Amino acid sequence: MTSEKKDTRQAGRTAAARLRALLQEPGTTLSCPGVYDGLTARLALNEGFDCLYMTGAGTAASRLGMPDLGCATLNEMVDNAGMIASLDRTVPLIADADTGYGGALMVARTVRAYITAGVAGLHLEDQVLSKRCGHLAHKELVEEDVYLSRIRAAVMAREEMRQLSGGASDIVIIARTDSLESLGYEAAISRLRKAISIGADVAFLEGMTTLAQCSQVCEDLAPTPVLLNMVAGGITPDLSVDEASRMGFKIVIFPATSLAPVFESVAKAMKGLKQERRAQVTEAGRVGGVRHHFNLLGLKECIQFDVAAGGSSFAKGA
Repeated sequence: MTSEKKDTRQAGRTAAARLRALLQEPGTTLSCPGVYDGLTARLALNEGFDCLYMTGAGTAASRLGMPDLGCATLNEMVDNAGMIASLDRTVPLIADADTGYGGALMVARTVRAYITAGVAGLHLEDQVLSKRCGHLAHKELVEEDVYLSRIRAAVMAREEMRQLSGGASDIVIIARTDSLESLGYEAAISRLRKAISIGADVAFLEGMTTLAQCSQVCEDLAPTPVLLNMVAGGITPDLSVDEASRMGFKIVIFPATSLAPVFESVAKAMKGLKQERRAQVTEAGRVGGVRHHFNLLGLKECIQFDVAAGGSSFAKGA
């Protein structure tokens, strides 16, 4: 997609409206790279993705230095999501909202906070509050009525925000269930159908282990858009965006796209520094220097903005 077409299509729309428009485009399946901080978000934006995904696992790792075990709070998650969403308002952000961080009142607070932060879509799940990554084993679930109460609270909070803003405030609600592992396929689909019936916009069956399940879920929940979680090294069969599109998925998220390379590359750099006692500089680093990296983060645009505003901080360059 060219930037000109993208700007024309996005003009005057909220983040949620842009996401809804993308979901309605025939034959379009969104490819959403997982990001978890300003650097990874900038790198994804520079590649021209139409939508980003804020990974909860990546947020827990980068902000807390902890595994994805439900330790990140609402404030930590929404602060991170708001920062990422602010980097380019024309690119919608889908963000992990875990369990909603409490009962119905807390779920409503979560939805209001994500809307205010400029998040386009969020997903809510049916694990207990002390949750874990969906691709780990032995997940504990809440009862179905508790799960549906979470979805209902999210829908009610969204409607309240819509009314107060004259329709300007909105968010795409993605109902996620982790019940496939313990309750089986039919029970999981039943949970998703009930969530859709009370206002969820998108369905998310976590932890699929066969291609048959991947194909069947889209058929069983049509015409509701279905999200596919492609965790590198996870339990779901590896599918490309094109393969997922042919199965009927409308959104594919790749949570580990930014996270996995950091574990490998940064660990290698740290090991090299420890052993050789000097920083390793790549050829690209020698040629471009620190300016190259800062340009990837918007250095030129920042200088241009300062000059246009009449500032003098960069009169002599940088």
